[in-house]
Amino acid sequence: MINGLRNVSMNKVMATTYFKRTTRATIPGVLFLMLFATACKNDPNEINALMNGNKLREDRAEEVTFIYSVKGKIKARIYAHDFVRDETAKPPYADFKNGVKAEFINDSGVISSTLTAGYARYYEQEGNVLIREHVVIVSKKGEQLNTEELIWNQKIARFFTEKFVKISTPTQVTFGDGLEANQDFTEYQIKNLKGTVQVSNSEVPQ
Repeated sequence: MINGLRNVSMNKVMATTYFKRTTRATIPGVLFLMLFATACKNDPNEINALMNGNKLREDRAEEVTFIYSVKGKIKARIYAHDFVRDETAKPPYADFKNGVKAEFINDSGVISSTLTAGYARYYEQEGNVLIREHVVIVSKKGEQLNTEELIWNQKIARFFTEKFVKISTPTQVTFGDGLEANQDFTEYQIKNLKGTVQVSNSEVPQ
């Protein structure tokens, strides 16, 4: 059951965030009551120190779904088990922890590629998402990318990495260092090709 709904503006992209269960939803109310109860005996410096505490500046949630849309069209859905957002950090960021999944949607409303990883960090100002830990992208055609680190720029809808990559297709497996690809993963370029192995359908890694 969805217990809450919040809209977050990300440049020109609208992200609708569904929280299944939040852990700090009542922080502003609790903080107000705490300050009201202590205002008579605490000086302003103590109150400011309390308001600026690291723990109070973070939004936390569990089982989160983000829906990204541009001009009314859904472009991606992102699911995460644990979510932490710090808007006062420099630069501000949002963490997706303990497993993340993203579904990228084409203009026809069809899932064109799917991404899974252990962790992701979103930098809203730059429009970059840093993705790490067993990163896997599978395209609609069944081609698969494996790497340990990837950057997705949501403004230009492209992936980048300088790390080792493996791309598996129904007929071959290709290895290299560094890659640039479009969001659908229908076009990609390996920067430093290391080798290609021909395989049959039954040998392609799942």
